[in-house]
Amino acid sequence: MSWRSLSARGLWASSVHSLAAAVPVGVVVARVLSGLGWRPAGVVPAGVGAALLTVAAVLVHEALRLRATRWRLTGDRLELRSGIAVRQHRSVPRDRVRSVDLRADPVRRVLGLTVVRVGTGEHAGGQTELTLDPLTRRDGEELRRALLPLVPDAAGNGHGDGVLAELRWSWIRYAPLSVWAFTGGALVLGALYKPLDALGVEAFSEETLRAVWQWVSGRPWVTVPLVVAGNVAVGVLGAGLLFAESWARYRLAREPGRLRLSRGLLTSRSLTLEERRLRGVEIREPLLLRLGGGARVTAVATGLGKAEEGETEDVAALTPPLPHAEAARLAARIAALTPTTVTPAAPARAAVTPTAVTPTAVTPTAVTPTAVTPTAVTPTAVTPTAPAPAIPTGTAPTSTTLAPGVLAPAVPLGASGESRPEAPGGAGGGAWAAVPEPVGHPRAARRRRLVRAVAAVAALAAACGGWVLWAGRQGWDAWAGGWVWLVPALALPAALWLAVDSYRGLGHALGRRHLVTRHGSVTRRTVVLDRAGIVGWTITQSYVQRRAGLLTVTATTAAGAGHYDVPDVDHDDGLRLAARAVPGLLEPFLVRAADGDRPGR
Repeated sequence: MSWRSLSARGLWASSVHSLAAAVPVGVVVARVLSGLGWRPAGVVPAGVGAALLTVAAVLVHEALRLRATRWRLTGDRLELRSGIAVRQHRSVPRDRVRSVDLRADPVRRVLGLTVVRVGTGEHAGGQTELTLDPLTRRDGEELRRALLPLVPDAAGNGHGDGVLAELRWSWIRYAPLSVWAFTGGALVLGALYKPLDALGVEAFSEETLRAVWQWVSGRPWVTVPLVVAGNVAVGVLGAGLLFAESWARYRLAREPGRLRLSRGLLTSRSLTLEERRLRGVEIREPLLLRLGGGARVTAVATGLGKAEEGETEDVAALTPPLPHAEAARLAARIAALTPTTVTPAAPARAAVTPTAVTPTAVTPTAVTPTAVTPTAVTPTAVTPTAPAPAIPTGTAPTSTTLAPGVLAPAVPLGASGESRPEAPGGAGGGAWAAVPEPVGHPRAARRRRLVRAVAAVAALAAACGGWVLWAGRQGWDAWAGGWVWLVPALALPAALWLAVDSYRGLGHALGRRHLVTRHGSVTRRTVVLDRAGIVGWTITQSYVQRRAGLLTVTATTAAGAGHYDVPDVDHDDGLRLAARAVPGLLEPFLVRAADGDRPGR
């Protein structure tokens, strides 16, 4: 295919967008000239002229950018040439394309344009995607279909599962269940400060603030509840409007071999993600949303770009806030779509012998679950010159990354660490049909959280005591009163409740295909991670964890956040979990306990 240019209609879109900068420039010029004593007959033309020059400058830059940008799609690559002063040529293999995101604001929608962002998963130079801005809506759809073609299912009929979820306007009740809803008034005032200041309106002058303070302090029992109620009302209204703008026309559908999400009232958004790029799914439950019975579902996938400046939603978000049971049902269906064909290359079994396995000879491509067996790899296979180190002791936390070819702590691996079968039901009233239910963690994990909560409150009480002493010496009797001690008194039950709630949220499980981990209280996260997507393990154990017989197991993957923790799990259970999740990755560095012996630490 020959080189193609972007749509020339982008000049019209840029001219409208430039008004957002041209109007403030004209107002500022008018204010400056008025301050210099100019007459209105000269101020107005000067302000209008400055605005027009701003629009002209934007249009000239946009015309040069459109002329310098070319793209083409060949049989195996997507290429983009761009840059006015510094030319740049980017070329991406088509098989490296992870996602295609189509987005159009109201201006582009009227003009029939869209912005196409092609996620590649690259991180070199901070560029994770190719952007074609703008293309016509028809060209954008054709490019999306070409880059992410339909993949027939196992039966070869090319049919997907259809619609997985659609918007229900009753879900809008979950929109205000956020901390931002209680700070809505302050956010609105902060957002209005700059435009009002540019227009010459001093909304936060010293006289205005003094008058507001006098009004509030004069009758606090009336004004404080009124201010709080007004702030919450503005926040709830704003949360509802943001929900409507972001999630109106929401639809999540499965097409053969890919997921497609579309949403947006004013700004339309369409994200297409290949199923083979999925590595799992995550359910997020912020505290207020969880107390209201809601949750959100996000994808753990490779190749997703970053959110734009000012974007209120995570690019990986697959659903708006919705009932927890519905989120669990949808997460289970999406988790079942994760690929199962990602396996390491395995050489012939005869290529590995007990005399050939050494710490330097074990590599990801040389040792596989079928090549290394308990009878072939034993503690005697590690040479005396490179003994397997135990988990070190001391006061500083330690972190050991476990991967083939790297020595790991030698611990017994008992028969009790077998993988749990996937439960027929689970959290969400049986919605987790294909995902095992997480099991709790030892009581030592609860004790850790309670101790940390008490220590934090004790530090807060000490700070309050220091403040009282300092304020008393300064003669601030009104600020050194007994009311200061209400802060740690109210913080103690809140901290203890959060500690207990955090412990109740701890859990992990291992199914035939997935590793499940759950933790958090302020924001509880349940991650269902495809075991085939785990590429390494990190075992972290602080001094306190060693004393309590706990450790943190972190699964490393190329998708999502890059790593997912199983915190404060029992020492032996955590290592068994890592060994069973990806057979052959950790087992060469573990020793099996003798029959009838309890695994030791």
